[in-house]
Amino acid sequence: MKQKTISRSVSCSGIGIHSGEPARLTFKPAEVNTGIQFVRADLKGKPRIPAIIDHVNSIKRGTALGIGEVKVYTVEHVLAAVSGLGIDNLLIEVRGVEIPAADGSSSIFVQLLEKAGIVEQDAPRKVAVLTKPFNYEENGIQFLLLPNDTLKISFHIEYPNPIVGCQFDSLEINAETFREHIAEARTFAFFEDVEQLKKEGLIKGGSLDNALVINGDKILNSEPLRSPKELVRHKILDLLGDLYLLGVPLKAHVISSKSGHPSNINLVRKLRDQLNLSDSPLKILPVEAPEKKDQARSSAPEKMVMGINQILERMPHRYPFLMVDRILEFEPEKRVVGIKNVTINEPFFQGHFPGHPIMPGVLIVEAMGQAGGLLLMKSVPEPENKVVYFMSLDKIKFRKPVFPGDQLRMVLEMSRFRHRICKMKGCGYVGDDLVAEAEMTAMVVDKDTIPDHNTR
Repeated sequence: MKQKTISRSVSCSGIGIHSGEPARLTFKPAEVNTGIQFVRADLKGKPRIPAIIDHVNSIKRGTALGIGEVKVYTVEHVLAAVSGLGIDNLLIEVRGVEIPAADGSSSIFVQLLEKAGIVEQDAPRKVAVLTKPFNYEENGIQFLLLPNDTLKISFHIEYPNPIVGCQFDSLEINAETFREHIAEARTFAFFEDVEQLKKEGLIKGGSLDNALVINGDKILNSEPLRSPKELVRHKILDLLGDLYLLGVPLKAHVISSKSGHPSNINLVRKLRDQLNLSDSPLKILPVEAPEKKDQARSSAPEKMVMGINQILERMPHRYPFLMVDRILEFEPEKRVVGIKNVTINEPFFQGHFPGHPIMPGVLIVEAMGQAGGLLLMKSVPEPENKVVYFMSLDKIKFRKPVFPGDQLRMVLEMSRFRHRICKMKGCGYVGDDLVAEAEMTAMVVDKDTIPDHNTR
């Protein structure tokens, strides 16, 4: 695969969301191995700032780059567009201190870059290839990076707000998925935070035209959400832009829980430090390097589709209490996605409630627990001789009812597993709608240690 730039210059204008000052941005083609560079075209000598982690000098509600007194603020949305479209070499001229906010997403930058025309150059593309798992955690924020043939981002957010709640999305990053699913996702803020942000000298250019504002159970903007996952996808957008500050494209599956710009930048610093180690799990290689591609593939997380017969082999439950019909995704000791097809023939609908059947909330949690049990059983030796006992349930919330005909999708993520005790976060969805969530603690027990009820 070759390096890429654009074929001609294109421009746009606007205001900075934090500075409130006018700004004009121009994308210009760049030579092979230039990388991404910001150019302050309004300053004497047109000083340049390479878009690399060493030049990050602020992470307050956004990512800013600077060398000495020369600075450019809020670069993450434009860098996300450049990364998502696979551009390696680009000059980004800025007249002003901040990137134009546009509508709070990356859509305008995608449109401009594609209008300019993306072209290949006569040099091989280099990428940072992850060859073994890498963990980073700070203040309850967690990252897990796994070897993968492409860049993939999985992101979990959770806010005590009915509009946001618990959201998860997982996407392979390429030009198509970025254009169709990520680029349109707008930045968002909570109404109760607005005054404090103003006191801190931020969002001077903020408005309902360039940010989603959430007030309780309402969105104040006239335009509704562009997709049910717009909020978590904007977090993916931010992370993608910050990751490009590594200086080369990354080939890994990046799994993030509740991260923001400060933790994103700290992760990139850790990855950059890894590049300087002789035994590093991260190697900069030409894309075509077959031996490393094979190595990354052989280390990739296990994924499988588990049908009902395989589930019956692993689960002690039987009709009418087996609540998992299929497993769609599986990453041992990390994550499982299962489905339960809810039909009017379920026996519990006879009494809950006749004439207005809805699935009991406790059984939604049970279905999530059974999917989590499958994840846990695959994490221990001799699972056929084990059973899973749930020890506690916490932070249970029911968001929407589940009706006959719905397909309940359960997403369970393991946050801790030690001494046979596991903690998991479970979310249940119908389509893109979150219907229930819970935190679970479970224990794996040997079957032969369970006392017979006649001997108690």
